[in-house]
Amino acid sequence: MSFHGFSLDVLISVGFRSLVAVIIGCLIGSERARHGRAAGMRTHIIVCLGAALTSMISLYVSDVLGNGGDVLRISAQVISGIGFLGAGTILHEGLTIKGLTTAASLWIVSAIGLAVGSGMYLLSTVATMLTMLTLVTFRTWEKRFAGTRSERRFIRVVTRNTPGI
Repeated sequence: MSFHGFSLDVLISVGFRSLVAVIIGCLIGSERARHGRAAGMRTHIIVCLGAALTSMISLYVSDVLGNGGDVLRISAQVISGIGFLGAGTILHEGLTIKGLTTAASLWIVSAIGLAVGSGMYLLSTVATMLTMLTLVTFRTWEKRFAGTRSERRFIRVVTRNTPGI
């Protein structure tokens, strides 16, 4: 049995990989959404699913073209392209920069999506667990060790604008 030239096994594999990407994107995105971040659950799902699909397309093209297809070329574009999406989540407000963790989570979700699309489920699971551990538990540690904003001290240096300063 086939559908547009794809066997039932391939269709099941593509469907399963896509579903895993949606679940992982949802899991990581829900943590970002819970903290009111601009890129929440839907954004993370779409990024992870898109990366997984890109990875599957790369594998398919490589299989069809044989040795002539570069399986990493398309996936590499996901990694560089996600930087533009991540940059859109970073805001600079006075001395504060917001959105770096969300940008990083989008980047890791795209990498996890590439791994899911390649069928690397163990790697995807470990990366997802470590990402969630970082996002959920390190927030408390970070606040404890970094101190509160009122505890931070700033030094202002004023000097003349002369060469060599």
